[in-house]
Amino acid sequence: MFCGLWAVAQPDAAGWINQEDGVAIQGYDLVSYTRGTPVRGTPEFSHDYQGVRFLFTTERNMHLFQAMPEQYIPAYGGWCAYAMGKSGDRVAVDPETYKMVDGRLMLFNRTRLNNPLKKWNRDEERLLRQADANWSQFYPDGP
Repeated sequence: MFCGLWAVAQPDAAGWINQEDGVAIQGYDLVSYTRGTPVRGTPEFSHDYQGVRFLFTTERNMHLFQAMPEQYIPAYGGWCAYAMGKSGDRVAVDPETYKMVDGRLMLFNRTRLNNPLKKWNRDEERLLRQADANWSQFYPDGP
C-alpha cells in the first residue's frame, strides 16, 4: 500500500520493529547512531532480540546493544517518526535520515521529492506528542 510517496507497512508478528526478512532497520547498526554516523552492520556481528535480528559493525557495539537494547531501539520501532505523528502510519524509512531527540533515535522516510524531517523540525513538539499517542495505540504496554 502507498500513502503519497511513502510505502505504508502492514502489521505483522514482528511489527514492533521496522524490519525486512527478519533484519531490523535495513541492517544498520543502531549503536552507530549514537556516534553520529549511521553505518550498516554485518552478519558477523548479529544479535536476535524479540524475534528480530540486529546487525552491528563491531563486537563491542553488539555487546553494548545486548546490555541495554532499550537504549538503542529507535522510537516507534524505527518507522518514520513524522508519519507516526502525522497519521499514525507505519512508513518505511531512509536509515540515514534521522535525528536524536532527548536521547531517542527518530528515523524518517526520505525520497528525492520529500524530506519529512524538515516538516518534523517545523512542528516537532506537537508531532512528537502525537507520534507517542499514535504509537501507544499499536503497543499500549510498550515496546
